Amino acid sequence: MNRRKFIQVGAAGLALSAFGNYAAEFADQKKRVGLIGCGWYGKVDLLRLIQVAPVEVVSLCDVDKQLLAGAVEIVSTRQASKKKPRTYSDYREMLKEKDLDLVLIGTPDHWHALPMIAAVQAGADVYVQKPISVDVIEGQAMVAAARKYKRVVQVGTQRRSTPHLIEARENIVKAGKLGKVAQVEICCYYRWGRNKVPNINPPDYLDYEMWTGPAPMRPFNSQVHPRSWRNFMEYGNGIMGDMGIHMFDAVRWLLDLGAPLKVSSSGGIYMYPDCTPNTPDTQIATFDFGDLQVVWTHRLWGECPDPKYPWGFTIYGDKGTLKGSVMSYDFIPLGQGTAIHKDVTYEREQYPEDVTEKDIELHVAPAVRYHMKDLLAAIAARSKPVADIEQGYISTTACILANMSLKLGRSLTWDNATGRIVGDEEANRLLHRPYRTPWVHPDPANV
Repeated sequence: MNRRKFIQVGAAGLALSAFGNYAAEFADQKKRVGLIGCGWYGKVDLLRLIQVAPVEVVSLCDVDKQLLAGAVEIVSTRQASKKKPRTYSDYREMLKEKDLDLVLIGTPDHWHALPMIAAVQAGADVYVQKPISVDVIEGQAMVAAARKYKRVVQVGTQRRSTPHLIEARENIVKAGKLGKVAQVEICCYYRWGRNKVPNINPPDYLDYEMWTGPAPMRPFNSQVHPRSWRNFMEYGNGIMGDMGIHMFDAVRWLLDLGAPLKVSSSGGIYMYPDCTPNTPDTQIATFDFGDLQVVWTHRLWGECPDPKYPWGFTIYGDKGTLKGSVMSYDFIPLGQGTAIHKDVTYEREQYPEDVTEKDIELHVAPAVRYHMKDLLAAIAARSKPVADIEQGYISTTACILANMSLKLGRSLTWDNATGRIVGDEEANRLLHRPYRTPWVHPDPANV
């Protein structure tokens, strides 16, 4: 079964009926899997993979001994062999074995580029979380490495594998029910309060030096690890790079968009000026595609304009409007026509272990499973998956450019063919973030 046919089957809600043939196709190809980054979504991704393929998880890596031990325990109970994976605190030692077919990377964003490049160099295919990088040149090096070593790399932008959104793409967008689209709004209005927390010594179970890696060294703070590193620009790209990339990438996929021509953004820390996190709590960005504008807004305070869609997209066409999120979609026709509503697909009965799994997002689990199936089908065919590394690079770069625009106070004209900002050398210097010694920034020309 090729990848396109499999995704179409999933869109029709028949993926489970096709799974027998799918599983048989891979039964004789049990893949040896390793995970780098055993925190929240690293485990979420790995456990969904175990559910849909006869893999053997042989290696786990994390600089946090508690997270590592917890991952060993749950993986050994979930995988068919019941074997405990080998453990590592340094991904380089894990990859040195060169015995892995597939590597999952669930680290903080600042640790995506180097392990991903090392993994493909070691001969493994890769699943890497979004955004793929913290600077643009990292992303270019990741694409170059995937192509040079002929590896399949799937990015964790699983809206492209979300069943109800696949249905919306086929039955609403591709069917022409929106008509001509000239504007899209994407947003996140989740109310996440922020506090000021004093710095402390890192816990003894965490190798904070290695955790920091190529990022700037800052005093340890309990709001940094675990999970809350997303609130610090040293390690990621703020709400824009965390939540914004999901909806921006979804819109690009839904509408078959490439890279934006111009990006502009404004915002800052307006509501919580004395908090420990240093990412904007308020931000607006416009991604200009020429004859179509995609406008992002996030605000971590106040009310949501549409409580049904606090994190989502609204695509405006001259024949109708499509609203979508991880929870549902709504098509509202303009004038004559029938409104269409569809809720998220749950799979509690098929996968009862989901219900008791700590920190799982039940509504997202099916999308991650389909994303893993798509990856495995692409590996079998040696083709590009639905969220290929290049697509991840385009969406990641747009979000990084938005943050750069906010910082510089001006719009940026992007040349995707050259990977440079047009006529702005000050901005181009920001495409490459300095690495902390002794880590060396990857070079797209020398991976």
